[in-house]
Amino acid sequence: MNPIKTTALATTLGLSLASTGVLAEMQTETIEYTIGDTTFTGYLAWDDKHEGQRPGVLVVHEWWGHNEFARDQAEKLAEAGYTALALDMYGSGKVAGHPDTAQKFMQEATRDMDQMKARFLKARELLQNHESVDGERIAAQGYCFGGAVVLNMARLGVDLDGVVSFHGALGSPIKARAGEVKAPVQVYTGGADQMVPSDQVAGLVKEMQDAEVDLTLVSFPGVRHSFTNPGADRIAEEFNMPIGYDEEAATRSWEGTMAFYQRIFAQ
Repeated sequence: MNPIKTTALATTLGLSLASTGVLAEMQTETIEYTIGDTTFTGYLAWDDKHEGQRPGVLVVHEWWGHNEFARDQAEKLAEAGYTALALDMYGSGKVAGHPDTAQKFMQEATRDMDQMKARFLKARELLQNHESVDGERIAAQGYCFGGAVVLNMARLGVDLDGVVSFHGALGSPIKARAGEVKAPVQVYTGGADQMVPSDQVAGLVKEMQDAEVDLTLVSFPGVRHSFTNPGADRIAEEFNMPIGYDEEAATRSWEGTMAFYQRIFAQ
């Protein structure tokens, strides 16, 4: 196993306000870690108002890379009572501002499934070892590219309590097999998502049924790709992409995910 080098770069929102004696409750930390010769940047978030060790959730970014949206999701999870790690699948500094660059970064990350799994497992180890986390209770959620990543980790039998895919690609050369998938799976997809057509949706249902996986799939009629990201409309206009934010779908998928975590972590 490659050693992990972890460096705290910044801790925010947990500062003591000496003049008022008030302590902020949200804690965040940007960390650097290495896998082989490559450096990665992750973002941890937890809330001190929740006492004791709590479940951890890995957040896997969209194909743009580890950006503000991924970090925002980690903070939302912290507010809900979890410790979250927005991990990095590309490497430090690889955040795309153009679809062509995002495609390049994604192809580099996915060309070797063993490499992808190793990057995911290192992040899981970091999260499990955090002082606020019950290392026996870990889930993962991903968006777009990240949604495909967490589904593939489930297919590969990675030890997780559950995975959630938001507008992620559903087809994969890796297929779930009966008895090998440990995690129950939730999938939220848009009925008008041109990047995840209906044949992918149907294919995933058959695959998971054949593999006897606990699957919940919700398809939102008329909803496009990237429906959880408030910045999707701006990106759609700038690059003429068939994506768009949908507040109702974003809210319902988040509420469904919170109910899912409450159920699986209570077992």
